Amino acid sequence: MYLSDNVTTAAGPITPAATREDSTEAEFRALLDMVQARRDEFDRLRHVPRDVIAQMKRAGIFRASTPARFGGDALAPHLFLPMVERIAQVDGSAGWVAAFGSANTYIAALPAETQAVIYAKGPDQVYAGGLYPLHPATRANGGWTVSGHWRFASGCMGADWIGVGMSIPGTDGAATVAQMAVCPADQVEIVESWNVMGMQGTGSHDVKVVDKFFADDWICGRGAASTIDEPLYHYPALAYQAQVHAAVNIGLARAALDLTTQMSGGAKIMPNAARLADRAYFRTHLAQAEAQFRSARLFFYDSAERAWDFLLAGDPVPLDLTNQLRLSATHAAHASAKVVQDCYRIAGMAAAQRSHRLQHILRDAMVVTQHAALSEATLEQAGAVLAGLPAPAGYP
Repeated sequence: MYLSDNVTTAAGPITPAATREDSTEAEFRALLDMVQARRDEFDRLRHVPRDVIAQMKRAGIFRASTPARFGGDALAPHLFLPMVERIAQVDGSAGWVAAFGSANTYIAALPAETQAVIYAKGPDQVYAGGLYPLHPATRANGGWTVSGHWRFASGCMGADWIGVGMSIPGTDGAATVAQMAVCPADQVEIVESWNVMGMQGTGSHDVKVVDKFFADDWICGRGAASTIDEPLYHYPALAYQAQVHAAVNIGLARAALDLTTQMSGGAKIMPNAARLADRAYFRTHLAQAEAQFRSARLFFYDSAERAWDFLLAGDPVPLDLTNQLRLSATHAAHASAKVVQDCYRIAGMAAAQRSHRLQHILRDAMVVTQHAALSEATLEQAGAVLAGLPAPAGYP
């Protein structure tokens, strides 16, 4: 039996905080309360404020992917993902920002000495990145200089460190190489450009630098191997990126199911109309949505736990299982979005109100499926691997 079988109880999802100190468990619950009370504020501001980020730090979100050698938890993904899921159940944008508690796996490719500087003030460091499009860098003494404007830097308003993407010439005339350059967040300009239909509170603004110098030891290859020899940093990085975002939609789907169930016995709008719970189509589609949700979620967590077992045994995650990580994440994201749509459809006219919670959940869930790591293109790529074809470049 895998741990995901016990993640949810009748009282609600058990967060990994339950395995931590009692004080951290209390901080996690305080975070959920704060998010619920202020989620409309996140939407209005278009970002999660720094005092909420500070509470996320106290709850252990941002030390989850900090190496143990620097005082972090380096949590197994299947222990961190339910944290994201539970926060997203309260608010999608907050869950998305919390998902970047996984982002320190990116900077684990930097030299260990550089990481020691990053974690010098403690393990609760927030990294965000606007890595695309890549901008060409110019060689300078001991590093590279770059100017550019990057998009989709989710969580940048609350970040301590920000990375940008650049390209440098390959050796011997080879094609350019994608690199990630990191610096303190206050050295990067944030261009507040994020204005979308859903996930408004993620603060996924643009970032910009002009003639910014990055020393060589603050630059690493995008997706390069980690310099830290701990199990988490051998976990397939691109698959983990897909998983943390998919976990947001899993949380949103659970919220939609719970809300729709609560509405089932509510007041009727039309005279003599049956309650939702008394309508056969409502009961049928609610049951189908619940089954679809639980099936997708189980595949999602089962894949993550099996991958972790390989790493604990000292073995790399095999290609077929890495493919399952990607496939289960994309499937979970899209299946969860369908669950949300089905809940909206059977909930009736009340959910059409813009202020209705289900309306907000619907908009957020649609945006999650647009992320490149969860696009339908990954299904084609996963099918290629299943069919025994060579893995597409950059996949999985």
